[in-house]
Amino acid sequence: MSHETPLGDFLRARREALKPHDVGLPEYGRRRVPGLRREEVALLAGVSSDYYIRLEQGRETRPSPQVVTAVALALRLDAEATDHLHRLCLDDTQRPRHHRADTVSAQLLQLMDGWANTPAFVVGPALDVLAANAMATALHSGFTRFDNLARMVFADPAGRDFYQEWDRAAHSCVAEIRAAYGFDPDSPRIAAVVEELSRASDDFARLWRLHEVKGKSQEGKHLRHPQVGDLHIAFSAFTVNGAPHQQLVVYQAEPASPTAVAFERLRAAVPVPGNAAAPARP
Repeated sequence: MSHETPLGDFLRARREALKPHDVGLPEYGRRRVPGLRREEVALLAGVSSDYYIRLEQGRETRPSPQVVTAVALALRLDAEATDHLHRLCLDDTQRPRHHRADTVSAQLLQLMDGWANTPAFVVGPALDVLAANAMATALHSGFTRFDNLARMVFADPAGRDFYQEWDRAAHSCVAEIRAAYGFDPDSPRIAAVVEELSRASDDFARLWRLHEVKGKSQEGKHLRHPQVGDLHIAFSAFTVNGAPHQQLVVYQAEPASPTAVAFERLRAAVPVPGNAAAPARP
């Protein structure tokens, strides 16, 4: 019988991603397993090898917070991955309960509509686009559907042309869905998106197995629109009060920059709807 658990899968993937020299251990000869051995992680974490093996095999699912922190340090996890590991150790009674809604509040839609020169859209945990203003719709007009950011990156032919730093976009999408999964491992929508894209894209399936975790933050992007060309934008993501499962994503151009000029051309050249709306999803 398989005892695999989300916790065990995560520990195994992160252990296999490390080399002995990453954690200050000597490496002699040829190793039979990728990455660190379970015994080495146990040594670094200060727990018994048997206990750590039970964690990976799913036979121990309630480690203490102190043990989780020690294992995170042993695996050289950053703050986001450490928080993710702690969440994977929670049972259903310990997880925060949030109302899951695919609808975006009227106030937020009105706010986005007021940003005539700024692309803005709202995404859910599985990176479904729940609503978008006119500029965001125009910006993504080269895609077959502006409905799910991960599908657009991995399964739409336009993705590799639009995202000029495609590898970074791909890693980010998968890591963001993985982070959302940690908050709600039983989400049917996340499961459906992961299943669909794992079938459609070997790249997605490979990256999903890495168990990288990273939420949206503030960075730059290099995009290429089929009509207005290269765009160098800054973006920010904000959690929506009252709907913690939703994030508002805002793209900005440096004032008087070539990207700002391109945004003006985009507004004039691409037919767009007049109000922020939810894209159709199959």
